[in-house]
Amino acid sequence: MTEQEINAGDNSEIGPPRRIGRSMGVVLAGMCAGIILSLASDELLHLARVFPPWGDSMVGFDGPLLLATIYRTIYIIASSYLTARLAPNRPMLHALAGGVAGRIGIRSRSSYPPYHQLGPAASSA
Repeated sequence: MTEQEINAGDNSEIGPPRRIGRSMGVVLAGMCAGIILSLASDELLHLARVFPPWGDSMVGFDGPLLLATIYRTIYIIASSYLTARLAPNRPMLHALAGGVAGRIGIRSRSSYPPYHQLGPAASSA
């Protein structure tokens, strides 16, 4: 018996094939799902006049801001679930990678100077 025949039945060191591209696509798909759901809900609530028009101050809109926090939290959970379900392997790692990437994206977006000028107008009372 050759060494190759002896090792043919031993697959303990061989794991599932790495699919880096698919993993990145799955994380990106989960993030896109959360972003699209959030933006669509925001737009619908602006059209329904639950939120003030775009660019107006959100001062005094505590109820709608709480509503936005609740539905965005639900969308984040749903997009993480979607990421985990679509993952080729290690679903929790993919969901966590999506969360980290989303957090980095939010942090970089909020610290970029032009975005500070695009926020809701300050109250001029």
